[in-house]
Amino acid sequence: MSTSSTAPILTDSLTAPALPVVHDSGADTAPGVIVVASCTALGATLVVGLAGEIDCLSVAPLRALVASAAAEGYTGLVLDTARVTFCDSSLLHVLDWWPRHGRRLTLVNRSRALRRLLWAAAVALPEPPGRRADPLMAAATS
Repeated sequence: MSTSSTAPILTDSLTAPALPVVHDSGADTAPGVIVVASCTALGATLVVGLAGEIDCLSVAPLRALVASAAAEGYTGLVLDTARVTFCDSSLLHVLDWWPRHGRRLTLVNRSRALRRLLWAAAVALPEPPGRRADPLMAAATS
């Protein structure tokens, strides 16, 4: 059977409109917000209270604050992270930089996010030679 008609089988009123194709990775690309909730100088020590998320997109203000404190001659840094809701290795880089330049670092009121990050970093460290591996740590990493 053949027909000469080229009309569509369904009329335009019955077909659904084509939706635009949008790729949604599900990731939030907006930078997180670090809030310096407090900043107090006690002699040569700077006490900083942080709140919010600390990641590679939001760590720059904290890095600048720490660099400025070092340039001003502060030798001690106390970070209160009780209100930090998320942190990644970007915070570790800032934390590592301060004592490597001969300064004291103290972490107080460690948030759950910071404790988890520090635990993960400790697990990733190589075992010192001659030290017996902790069985609980071995079980957690296997």
